[in-house]
Amino acid sequence: MQTAPFVELLAVPAALAKNPLFDIIVEDKITIQNYCNALISKILELRQSQFPAFIDYQFNQVKNPEIWLNKFEKLLANNAEQFEGIRNNSKFIKLYTLIEKKRTHLQSSSVKEPITKTPKRLINAESEDRYFSFSEVKIHIGALTNYPDKILYLNEEICEYKQSEVYFINNKLLDYRKQCKALLKQIQNEKILKCQLEKEQADEKNKMALEIKPTFKIRINGPINILTDAYKQMMNDVKPNGKPYIEYKIIEIAKFICDNYLDENGNELSMLTIQTYLSPTRTDKNPNNDWKIKL
Repeated sequence: MQTAPFVELLAVPAALAKNPLFDIIVEDKITIQNYCNALISKILELRQSQFPAFIDYQFNQVKNPEIWLNKFEKLLANNAEQFEGIRNNSKFIKLYTLIEKKRTHLQSSSVKEPITKTPKRLINAESEDRYFSFSEVKIHIGALTNYPDKILYLNEEICEYKQSEVYFINNKLLDYRKQCKALLKQIQNEKILKCQLEKEQADEKNKMALEIKPTFKIRINGPINILTDAYKQMMNDVKPNGKPYIEYKIIEIAKFICDNYLDENGNELSMLTIQTYLSPTRTDKNPNNDWKIKL
């Protein structure tokens, strides 16, 4: 089902319908695609005799009936294949006749004036079917709540402007299509940035959770200098390959020991004490040979 760039998406779930016969029913989230699908389905369900009342009902719901009528006509044109067959083809012709009649009535009466008419100075361009106002586009984009609908709407506006036979261009305003493209790029960049920020926030949250998570530490049941002496041996005794088992600075090994071990009473270790025990010059802090761990 192809869509049309409706500015107003007035639809309700079945449970909230005031007029189930003429209301556009959408049970899921209201998007342009869902709205257009429901509108075509509604037309195919109704009898031809109900079309005038249906269009009048929709006119009373929307703020700008003329724009809704133009989008409705475009929706029918985009989905003409849905009306194949004698019965549905007759509906198609009937709807086009009613649309033209309604448009003529709008243009020849006070109904033509919308409730909130866009000033001429804010209209970028005009064609036979409609006018293009980037000011209205920004208002409509601001009312949409998700990025896919915003991107779809702008793409449709760009495409429709390109295909329209524009007879008036307001030279005091920037090109309509260029403004829409610039806004589209801005929205796409915002979406990328938002995804990056959300990922960074999630990563930071996970990092904080890991940082506050208690670290498992091994409790040493005996003098701590027995453990530090084992590390000291691995740091200083050179092996046949010309290197000691562990090649790290004293401060790095001291931090590792403090981070991973507790004394025999279950208390945290002193960084300064551990550094002293690891110092190769402090042999007085080494355990007796009977207590040494032989590697």
